[in-house]
Order: sequence, then C-alpha cells, then structure tokens
Amino acid sequence: MQLTHRFTVPLDPAEAWRVLIDIERIAPCMPGARLEEVDGDEYRGAVKVKVGPITAQYRGVVRVVKQDRPAGRMVLVAEGRDVKGQGTAGATITATLSGDGGVTEVGVVADLTITGKVAQFGRGVLGDVSERLLARFVENLEATVLAADEPAGAVAAGDRTPSAPEAGPAPADRAASPRTVAAPDSAAVDLLGAAGPALLRRFVPVAAAGVVALVLLRVLRSARSRR
Repeated sequence: MQLTHRFTVPLDPAEAWRVLIDIERIAPCMPGARLEEVDGDEYRGAVKVKVGPITAQYRGVVRVVKQDRPAGRMVLVAEGRDVKGQGTAGATITATLSGDGGVTEVGVVADLTITGKVAQFGRGVLGDVSERLLARFVENLEATVLAADEPAGAVAAGDRTPSAPEAGPAPADRAASPRTVAAPDSAAVDLLGAAGPALLRRFVPVAAAGVVALVLLRVLRSARSRR
C-alpha cells in the first residue's frame, strides 16, 4: 500500500535538509523507535507497537539509498521483522523538501508492505495511524532538536567532520565501522489509541456482527437441547 503525507518545519530548505538527513539525531523523535547502531548510511534499531494487549517489536534497518540535495529529495529503505517471527514490515520512503524563506514543506510518500497482526488494520486505518504518528514526530522534533540551544544542524566537537560532504550524513569517522548508539528504551506505540475514530468506524460494526452471531448461536443451541 502507498501512504502520502505532508508536514512543515520552521526552517529554510537548506537547514531543514541538514536536520532531516541526520537520521541519528532525529530518530528519537519517532514514537516507538530506538536507534541502536550506525554503520555509514545504515541505521539499525527497533520499533515497538502495541495492538490492544499485544505488543510487537520489529528489529530492522533503515538505509539511505539516494540523496539529491539540490533537488531536496531523499530516498530511504526500511526493513524490519517481528522478533517472534510473526510478521514483517518494509517500506520505501521518498521525502521531498520545498519552500521559500523560513518554512519548508516536506512531502513523504511511503510504499509500505506489512504482514502479521498489524496488517489487519488495512490501508485506511494505517493511513490514519501514520498521520497521527507523523504529527507526534514533528511535535517531538520541534520540542527537542529544533529547540536545542545549539543551532539546528550544528555538530558536536569530535563527533563529526566539521565540513561534512553535501551528499550525505556519513563522514569518514562514522563509516569506518559499526558504532553502537546508547539510546534509552522507548515506549511501544499504541496503535489502537493512535488510530482513534478510524479504527472504531471499521471494527465496531464487525464487533457488533460478532455479538449477533454469538447470540444466534446460543439460541440455536438452546432450541436443539429442548428437542
């Protein structure tokens, strides 16, 4: 399925690019996500999701496969697998940046493939969920990364090469070998809560039909027992 979203960040396009291409810096802003290891343009970690009483954890990798800074376009590929082997998730994500002055609009197109329990929600519910999660991501981004004392896009001394290349966020010191990231554990994303009205519209009629079926079944059993 394909999901399309748009959001804005209060930065000019050049600064917005530097922030959004820095996956390590913005990963903690995504609900349920935890970055664990960086290897060049490859980012490994985990995402936790909760569906009612069931909590699933996907472990996987995100790769930056294409960067076109002049055009403001980046492509990422994400692959994950449920740690209990009960489903997989994969996505090709294309983000485009455009704007003028101090505001940049970001368009996101995700070609998504999901198997397992989470797949039961379907495109409509997953679209609503992803829209809400993206809104939370932007809120977290503004409250942490963009509100930090150091200017957005600045780098810590000794962590990166001061003049990072235009083509990407992986300087030589990062690309040398896999590097472990010390990140706190993240709370699971509650998909039922995030889905809100969209989920209710879809599953309440199904639940009602199930209740009716159970009542009819009991009536039939009662009638048979009296014969």
